[in-house]
Amino acid sequence: MKAIRIHEDGGPEVLRYEDAPDPGAGPDQVLVRLHAASLNHLDLWIRKGLPSVPKPRILGADGAGIRVDTGERVVINPGIEHGDRITVVGEHMDGTHAELVAVPEGNVYPLPDTLSFEEAAAFPLVFETAYRLLATKAQLREGEWVLLWGIGSGVAGAGLAIAKALGARALVTSSSDEKLERALQLGADATVNHASGDVRAAVGEATGGTGVEVVLEHVGEATWQTSLQSARAGGRIAVCGATSGANPPAALHRIWWKQLTIYGSTMGTRSDFEAAYELVKGGRARPVVDSVYPLADARKAHERLEAGEQFGKVVLTIP
Repeated sequence: MKAIRIHEDGGPEVLRYEDAPDPGAGPDQVLVRLHAASLNHLDLWIRKGLPSVPKPRILGADGAGIRVDTGERVVINPGIEHGDRITVVGEHMDGTHAELVAVPEGNVYPLPDTLSFEEAAAFPLVFETAYRLLATKAQLREGEWVLLWGIGSGVAGAGLAIAKALGARALVTSSSDEKLERALQLGADATVNHASGDVRAAVGEATGGTGVEVVLEHVGEATWQTSLQSARAGGRIAVCGATSGANPPAALHRIWWKQLTIYGSTMGTRSDFEAAYELVKGGRARPVVDSVYPLADARKAHERLEAGEQFGKVVLTIP
């Protein structure tokens, strides 16, 4: 089969479009002939060696296609549960940036005709992650405000879709006015340019000075202080990443004085995936596809994602 593989850690230049052995379905596994797969920042980290994985490795967590043994249209849940531990397709095993992938039978779900393969490939990892952050951990409720940093990213975009599906109100940030305008079209209730504007002031204006009930924090050092300041008394901050640095000053006085709750979260359980998928299938939360590239052009797709140019998911089509 054709696949995108890495044989060493590095930049987009280490991606190889090449022939790879067809996978075989092991016990309790099925083969999926992929029609679409998407990129996540996880793919960039693994490509760079953060963490370094055994090589050669096929990247890609998300995918949709045809189940070989039944001919069904299916989408893949990329989180494989092993008791309390979850491994991820494309990180701990070969992934979806290929013509075929073998995954546990319990991780494939029927795909309705109302969703294209490209849309289906665009939601699993980020929607599963965002659902666990906002609904399972922070228990975001109808009418509450959530602050979403960097709306062009996959997790923030999924967070917006899920927040609106839950009846919450969303204040989103970006350094791009064009992305903020797009977010308003998708249902954002308030926006602020975090490069040229004042996020704290925008939070105060939107919430009547009380602050947001929930912050989805995935940036880290560059935003942590403002996240603590923007949360209202008794608020919740759900953390799933730290792309700008993992060790900001803790500012513990703000946590105890405001009686904040900090939730850490990564990926999600089968129930998180299924709950997010119900929102997607029902049309209450739709994934946004930024751009589509042929599998052979995976390097261009990586470069677009790494440059932060996207709004929504970068998708690969697989002939």
